[in-house]
Amino acid sequence: MEFTYTLGEIDSIAEKLLPHLLHKVVVFKGGMGFGKTTLIKALVRALGSADNVSSPTFSLVNPYEGENCKIYHFDFYRIKNFDEAFDIGFEEYLYSGDWCFIEWAERVVKYLPECYTTLELLQIDKNTRKITISYSGE
Repeated sequence: MEFTYTLGEIDSIAEKLLPHLLHKVVVFKGGMGFGKTTLIKALVRALGSADNVSSPTFSLVNPYEGENCKIYHFDFYRIKNFDEAFDIGFEEYLYSGDWCFIEWAERVVKYLPECYTTLELLQIDKNTRKITISYSGE
């Protein structure tokens, strides 16, 4: 399944995406500057959070409170090995039943559960993105 949107439509696309997130572990793929964090911010808002969302590039994980849910945003761009993810209790987050939004998941692939949703972003131009949704373990 695919969605194309402009950055001005980010909140409406987040609302449209939510029903297609079949697993609470969601992997975000795309190049640097493709809008992964921007999309995650919109999804966190769509889940009812008023929290200020920022990239957890240095902290590795940022927690947010949604409406009747918890959301964890991971960014593994800067990790050097799997042990760094293990040290923050990454596996516990994954199996908590809470939302886990993960950027640069290819660096922690050995910890991912069997079933998760992938959102792959493609930059069409400066303001337009395409998202392809896929599911692992299905």
